[in-house]
Amino acid sequence: MKTIFSKYLDSVERVETIHYTGTITRVRGMLIESTGPQAIIGELCTIKIPSLKTSILAEVVGLNQSTVQLMVYGETKGIEVGCEVIASGHVLEVGVSPDLLGRVLDATGKAYDKKGEIVPTEFYPVLNSPPNPLDRKPINERIVTGVRAIDSLLAVGKGQRLGIFAGSGVGKSTLLGMIARNTNADVNVIALIGERGREVVDFIQRDLGEEGLKRSVVIAATSDQSPLSRLRGAYVATAVAEYFRDQGKDVMLMFDSVTRFARAQREIGLAIGEPPAQRGYTPSVFETMPKLLERSGTSQKGTITGFYTVLVDGDDMDEPISDTVRGILDGHIILNRKLAQAYHFPAIDILQSISRLSNRVSGPQTKKAVAAVRRLMATYAESEDMITVGAYQKGSNPNIDVAIEAHELIENFLMQDEYEPSVIGTTLQSMGKLVGIDVPEEEFQGIILSVQNTTENSIEE
Repeated sequence: MKTIFSKYLDSVERVETIHYTGTITRVRGMLIESTGPQAIIGELCTIKIPSLKTSILAEVVGLNQSTVQLMVYGETKGIEVGCEVIASGHVLEVGVSPDLLGRVLDATGKAYDKKGEIVPTEFYPVLNSPPNPLDRKPINERIVTGVRAIDSLLAVGKGQRLGIFAGSGVGKSTLLGMIARNTNADVNVIALIGERGREVVDFIQRDLGEEGLKRSVVIAATSDQSPLSRLRGAYVATAVAEYFRDQGKDVMLMFDSVTRFARAQREIGLAIGEPPAQRGYTPSVFETMPKLLERSGTSQKGTITGFYTVLVDGDDMDEPISDTVRGILDGHIILNRKLAQAYHFPAIDILQSISRLSNRVSGPQTKKAVAAVRRLMATYAESEDMITVGAYQKGSNPNIDVAIEAHELIENFLMQDEYEPSVIGTTLQSMGKLVGIDVPEEEFQGIILSVQNTTENSIEE
């Protein structure tokens, strides 16, 4: 009975007894201007639409003297001059509880999957501050992704944040799906920001699957939704990840994509009159990105390991969003279009990718094996043109001879089928065998956790 009535009691406690109201004076594209109500930036408001006998949720995005600038979470259809605007008295919050596992949420944190209402145990602010830097626990423990190329040569620590950089159609979503299914994290939080509607269903059913969804929370804000929805969907996903981190969980936050988040912020900035800066992106874009990305990581209670995809415009790694994100995160994974065209999946360019905490979470023999494999790959890459055209004569350089002999074995090791499981122990020992280095069990036995056991422990707790 307590559970049944708790949502009603909470609703009564959150009701604002004094309402501030205003009147719409102008509708300009996505931007709505009104005289009043008294409100703060980020405050939620309700716009009543008499012609449709309904109301729509909006948010204050700017203040200009007595003019309040708003954007809606849905469509502006039916809104006209004279519509009443009612301030709620609070900013956007997301209701959280363990029941979120297995559910799909919209940009405001409401159920999106028609599986019934979610009864929250508490509310988390969507616009939150990152943890105090001095309160963060150091990252010294590996997390398993289940992707052989990452677990071997680009080891990831619990609480680390990495970017996945690639152009369109190179395999970012597929790689995220592999990580979601195979990671030993307790909970997956997956943000699909600005994705096509078709891709949301595909990711849930094909990439994630039924077993993966059971320990995941998906937040979806598709490309046809308003820029405010796409923007706030990113913050809602981060707030959900923070909730599970505060429960002592190791959370895997998969965010697709930062580029579409930045574009949504650009649209809002331009609408309220911000001047364009780099390639049309407004200054607020570069202000909000670190505030969002820094919220993941470690805390005194748990960890959020973040994988953030970046859609690289024209495969230009130096374009503003790629350059900014690369400077904030703890490493980057580059997907190469040439590898994808050669049907080398996942199309990770190992030599162009780096995990800044790889050495910290790897054992001594593992680090030796990684260094040896990367040296062989680098040697082959430097001489690849000569080797391909037949200009290199065997015996001219012993290092190149060894690199040529090992090349095919390394390539086969790095390729992995989308639904092929990869156990961390087998991965590290197989990598060691490529270069004749024995990786002992003590370097990985403490992190071998099956997905099934991790899921059961997470649910029991």
